[in-house]
Amino acid sequence: MADEKGSRELPPGGLILEAGNAVKYLTGGWRTYRPRVDKGKCIDCLQCWLLCPDCCIDVEEGTMAGYDYDHCKGCGICAHICPVKAIEMVLETEGAGPADAKGRFGSKKKA
Repeated sequence: MADEKGSRELPPGGLILEAGNAVKYLTGGWRTYRPRVDKGKCIDCLQCWLLCPDCCIDVEEGTMAGYDYDHCKGCGICAHICPVKAIEMVLETEGAGPADAKGRFGSKKKA
């Protein structure tokens, strides 16, 4: 308890005191909805990546590889902008679908 700061020692709210500190704050835990992508429909246009306000879309070799669910706040911009409606917002309790713990999907299979 001796290490805790008093209210006069805390910085005013909303200030970023050091560059790049947002990565330390795992903000995905308070979302209600999470994006789920159907890789069969996804055309890898990357509009979701371009417009995600939290940079939560993982891209590998020019394809949408999954989500950074630790930082995704569930805003739904990716689902709204998707031209082929490959992304849907599902309740957090429904999970992410066929993805590993990091929210990454396997490589896209072309028929």
